[in-house]
Amino acid sequence: MPAGDRRPPSRLTVTVAAPDDAAVKAPGLARWLAGVAPARARGEVVVALVSDGRMRALNRTYRGADYATDVLSFPAAGAPGAEAVLGDIVIAMGVAGRQAAQAGHPLQTELRVLALHGLLHLLGYDHEHDTGQMARVEARLRRKGGLREGLIQRGRQAAAPRRAARPRGTR
Repeated sequence: MPAGDRRPPSRLTVTVAAPDDAAVKAPGLARWLAGVAPARARGEVVVALVSDGRMRALNRTYRGADYATDVLSFPAAGAPGAEAVLGDIVIAMGVAGRQAAQAGHPLQTELRVLALHGLLHLLGYDHEHDTGQMARVEARLRRKGGLREGLIQRGRQAAAPRRAARPRGTR
C-alpha cells in the first residue's frame, strides 16, 4: 500500500491504562467496550483510569469546571494519523466508585457505563445539544451489553421533579 494511502481500521481497538496507579485493574473492560460499540466505531481508543485529583485538573483545564467529573472524552480529530485513532476516554476512579455504590452495582459495571458514554462522545454524540439521539443509542448499546441503566438515563431520573404524595380523597 502506498505511504499516503491509509485505510480506515476495520474495527475498534480499546486499551485500558491506569497512569496514576499501576495497581488499578478493570478486567474485561476493553473487550466489553469493543464488543458493544456501534459497528461504525473504528480506530484506537485508550480508556485512562485516573485519580479524582487528576480528573479535577483535566476538568478545570479543558472545561473550566473545578471539580472531578466522572468521565471526559478527548477526540483525536486533527492529530497525525487521526483516521486510525478515535481518541481517549478518561474516567475518575474515585467518582466511579462512589457512583457505583450509590447505584448499587459493582465498580466494573460503573466503569462500563462511563466508558460507553465516553465512547459515544468520541463518536460525535452530544446529549446536551441533540434531540435525544445519544440517549437512544446509549439505551440500545447498554441493553446489548447487559447494563441496567446508562449515564444519560440516570441523569434524567435524578433531574426529574419529584411529585408530592397527596393523601387519598384530596384534590
